[in-house]
Amino acid sequence: MYSLRKRGSEAVRYISRGEGETVKRGSPLETLKYLDFEKIDKIGVITLKNPEKRNALSFELLAELEELVRKIATEREQRVVIIKGAGECFSSGHDLREILLKHPCEVERLFLKCFDVMRAIREAPQPYIAQVHGVATAAGCQLVAACDLAVAAKSAKFSLPGVNIGLFCFTPTVFVSRNVLRKKAFELAITGEMISAEEAFRIGLVNKVVEDGELENETMNLARKISRFPLTVLESGKRFFYRQLFMDDFQALSYATETIALYSQTKEAIEGISAFLEKREPKWD
Repeated sequence: MYSLRKRGSEAVRYISRGEGETVKRGSPLETLKYLDFEKIDKIGVITLKNPEKRNALSFELLAELEELVRKIATEREQRVVIIKGAGECFSSGHDLREILLKHPCEVERLFLKCFDVMRAIREAPQPYIAQVHGVATAAGCQLVAACDLAVAAKSAKFSLPGVNIGLFCFTPTVFVSRNVLRKKAFELAITGEMISAEEAFRIGLVNKVVEDGELENETMNLARKISRFPLTVLESGKRFFYRQLFMDDFQALSYATETIALYSQTKEAIEGISAFLEKREPKWD
């Protein structure tokens, strides 16, 4: 059933596909089976919707997620996007049934689709926030690390448990090791042990830990703060941030100098600076 709800002044589009239900033709969401997508003002909310399998990142779910992330990027209606999981957890990682006794080419196809999702999130103009409850393990932990920001419930847990099943978490380790301290990343991957949300915060995997009952509100509050700013500003900042990370200091500073000069004459910068000097709030579209 496709419908429109109101939350005060907010319009929310959502989709559900219960048994026997159909989706209005022409809807940009009509092909979604493993995801839900809501638009709340300038905020997008993607829900991983495969709770029976603990939101396992199957090939089909990943394909939908990549397509949706790229569509949101192209349409440019949302300024920030939240990713969360339905049911008892964020995501338990890949569906191991798609790996067991499969030809390596089939397995590579699965992991390449996961690669495509991570790249789509990185290339999107919108910042992505992971809203984490329950567990985020293996590729689920990778998805948290690939998002630009993350808010976790106090009871949430994280791990790279591949060694426990005889298959090192090769791909999840890439993004996790770029978020946290090197030795801690190696410890997570080489022991497969679970860590708490507080530990995830301490090592830099998540930005904030909140009481379980406040997770949705706190994540939305962060999204609202970000959604106040023009998408072009958010896009330029996100692109710059990731490009400069692996430059040496003065190469990064040179890049920053060129970039700030270029963007100083955009209409958003002109309005923002003018508003500051005139002691008023900026009026952005």
